Amino acid sequence: MPQPLGYLKESASQTAGPYVHIGCTPNFTGIEGVYETDLGSGPLANDKTRGERITIRGRVLDGIGTPLKDAMIEIWQADSDGFYNSPSETRGKADPNFLGWGRCPADMTTGEFVFETIKPGRVPFNDGRMMAPHVTLWIVARGINIGLHTRMYFSDEEEANAQDPILMRLEHRSRVKTLIGSREGDTVSFDIHLQGEDETVFFDI
Repeated sequence: MPQPLGYLKESASQTAGPYVHIGCTPNFTGIEGVYETDLGSGPLANDKTRGERITIRGRVLDGIGTPLKDAMIEIWQADSDGFYNSPSETRGKADPNFLGWGRCPADMTTGEFVFETIKPGRVPFNDGRMMAPHVTLWIVARGINIGLHTRMYFSDEEEANAQDPILMRLEHRSRVKTLIGSREGDTVSFDIHLQGEDETVFFDI
């Protein structure tokens, strides 16, 4: 029987403020003793994680190309077999040595974020078609009222990218490139542009 939902009102949004690093990554800011390690220091749980190791490097850039030095980025992804470390995963069992998410504050000097992770496997879209390997990113910073969601696909997956149900839905094909991470060896470079000519595609989730 349907229940009325009006009794729970949506919380008001506000910017992350200048203290997002202090609250979410205290060790990074020099505040020790709150957590042994900052939450989200994964997504690799240990050296037993299966899959191809990669490093994701990037920056969050404003409309004139200046890196945001107070940004915080989270990544969410499937394991190397395409399974999520989630109670709602029903297709199979995810790698227990892979957390599936990580959190990284931007470097306060360069604005760079870095994740040591594995290349994810393909996962199905809601209609069963397989999506190309990708990593979901969530970005917050001072001045951003609601966290931004985007994806990073891989430049070495051209065939899979061409068949990806999400990438195929982008009306302006010139913007597909804003979702492609450039891979060289085991490093994938992916800058996120908040505004401007190369503005990254963000998703309304």
